[in-house]
Amino acid sequence: MNMTMAPTTYVADRTALLIVDPYNDFMSEGGKLYAATKETAEAVGMYEHLRTLIPAIRTAQIQVIIVPHHRWREGDYRGWKHMNPSQVRTNEGQHFAAGTWGGEFRPEFGPREGDVVVQEHWSQSGFANTDLDAQLTQRGIEQIILVGMVANTCIEGAARFGMELGYHVTLIKDATAAFDQEGMHAAHEVDGPRYAHAILTTEGLLARLPSLAGLPS
Repeated sequence: MNMTMAPTTYVADRTALLIVDPYNDFMSEGGKLYAATKETAEAVGMYEHLRTLIPAIRTAQIQVIIVPHHRWREGDYRGWKHMNPSQVRTNEGQHFAAGTWGGEFRPEFGPREGDVVVQEHWSQSGFANTDLDAQLTQRGIEQIILVGMVANTCIEGAARFGMELGYHVTLIKDATAAFDQEGMHAAHEVDGPRYAHAILTTEGLLARLPSLAGLPS
């Protein structure tokens, strides 16, 4: 599905690509959550699409922003009254632990010079209790494109929050993954169409990038 609310092209200086949680624990073989998301990632070709999409975004001179989950540290949740289920699992599994390989960014999907790495989010929205909105506002960004992990949690959480703040939100359904096919279906067929302004494939997005639009495929 390529929703019709996608712009003809994305204006470079008003657009940002948000890469959510590109940690080794998610995106590298041997990571704590790699196997759990491998099936859905392979089903849509997520890694291949990220390898195409991210360089194209850079070529188009669109701002890249890394939106990282909180890195686990001992005692993080001590005294918390209302940990949500995802936080309980993260705490038990010590996911993205600070100072470990799993808590480092996978090099090919992590930050490069000129990228922005925003403050770490504690749950499922990269906007909540971080500087993401300020970083976007200061750069005049109006359109956000989201890729990474996980389709029906952190991607959806940030995308919904961004929509509420007035950003034009684009989901790339083959550049994300989830823990099961039900999560992917919910993200792109049930929930996404009710808040996102555009739901595209990688190919659909590439056709709309300013320096690439109109070029033969």
